Amino acid sequence: MTDITPCTPDDLFQKLDDLGIETTTITHPAVYTVEESKEHCGDIPGAHTKNLFLRNKKGQMWLLVCLEDRKIDMKLLGKALGAGKLSFGSADRLMEFLGITPGSVSPFTALNDKENAVKVVLDSQIMNISPINSHPLTNTMTTSIKPADLVRFLIAINHPPEELDIDNLDQLAHDAT
Repeated sequence: MTDITPCTPDDLFQKLDDLGIETTTITHPAVYTVEESKEHCGDIPGAHTKNLFLRNKKGQMWLLVCLEDRKIDMKLLGKALGAGKLSFGSADRLMEFLGITPGSVSPFTALNDKENAVKVVLDSQIMNISPINSHPLTNTMTTSIKPADLVRFLIAINHPPEELDIDNLDQLAHDAT
């Protein structure tokens, strides 16, 4: 079991600042669903994310960051990633590896994965929209960041992301077999 002391939003903001990455953050009521996020954050320009913490039977884990309205075929996603059958990671696993509770999942949570156990996967579509809006380790705030800066952040914390074309999951899954 990984023992981590989760980073705080302030730790995240310091890391971003140390990297020279500019962000904007707003505070809002806690949001747990895409619908609640749209209600409280829908007027923030840019891409809004849905973040899926996934695992396979072998215990490998992925964090998929995609557009909030994406419908994801888990069977095709598992094939495209070479992961086999995927399921959602438990709240306990989420806390153990990413140091957060359900509702706060975002690409920024990779900061807490010191063992590099979780692979970050970015929907290629989201990379064409700026800024990208995600929770900064808490679901009571939303932070806006440029796509290139998000990638730079993830690389700096040893989580170079994989880009995946969610629009072509069926073809990617076919090619992977």
